[in-house]
Amino acid sequence: MARRRRPPRSGAIAELPPMRILGQIAALQTIYYVVALVLMVFTMLVSGQRFTLDLVFGWSSLRGDNTQGWLLAFIWLCCSGAIVAAMVLIVSRSKLILDFAITLHFIHLVIVTLSSGLVPRTAFWWGTMVASCAVTTVGGTYGCRWRELQPINFGGRSTGATNANGTAGDGSSRELGGSPGGAGDSHGDEEMGFSRGRGRGRGRDGGGEYEMVGIKAGENR
Repeated sequence: MARRRRPPRSGAIAELPPMRILGQIAALQTIYYVVALVLMVFTMLVSGQRFTLDLVFGWSSLRGDNTQGWLLAFIWLCCSGAIVAAMVLIVSRSKLILDFAITLHFIHLVIVTLSSGLVPRTAFWWGTMVASCAVTTVGGTYGCRWRELQPINFGGRSTGATNANGTAGDGSSRELGGSPGGAGDSHGDEEMGFSRGRGRGRGRDGGGEYEMVGIKAGENR
C-alpha cells in the first residue's frame, strides 16, 4: 500500500529558502566592502597617505596607538551604519538581524585571516569588530521592528484627511459626525468600502455589491 506523503511544513523552510539567504548574505557582504573601500580611499587621499588593500582586508593597521588606527575604526563603524540601512531593506525581519550580523562579521574574520595569514592579534581590532556587530544588531533590529509596526493600507481614504476642526485637507469644510444620510458622510463611507442609508455599495470584505432598500412603515409587523 502506497504511503501517503506528509504535506510540507509551513515555517522556516518555506519562508527562508537557502538560495535567498545566500543571496542576502552576498549582497550585505558586498555592500559592506564597497562602502569600506570608498570611505578608506577617500580618507587616504584627503590625508595624503597611500591606500592599500591591507587597510580593508588586514588587521595590522587597525591599532589604538596612532591616529590612523582610530580613523579606520571610525570608518568600520560608519560601514556598520550603512549595513543597518541595507538590512532594513534586504532582510526586513527583526528576528533574523542577529544571525545576519554575526555571519557578516564572521565572514570578514575569515577573509582577514586568509588575507594576512594570521588570526587578528590586536585587541583594538577585536573591540572594533564587536562594536560594529553591536551597532549592526541594535540598529537593524530597531529599524526592522519600526518597519514591521507600520500600519498596512488596504486602500481607501485615510481618516487622517480631516483635522481636529473637521476641515478636510484640501480646505473644504466637512462636518464630523453629521447625519447618516448627509452627502459628505456617505461619500466618506463609500471611500472606505461601505455605505450608510439608501443606495448601493460594497461590503467591507469586498465580497460583492449590495443594495439597501428602505423599509416601509408597517412591513415589519
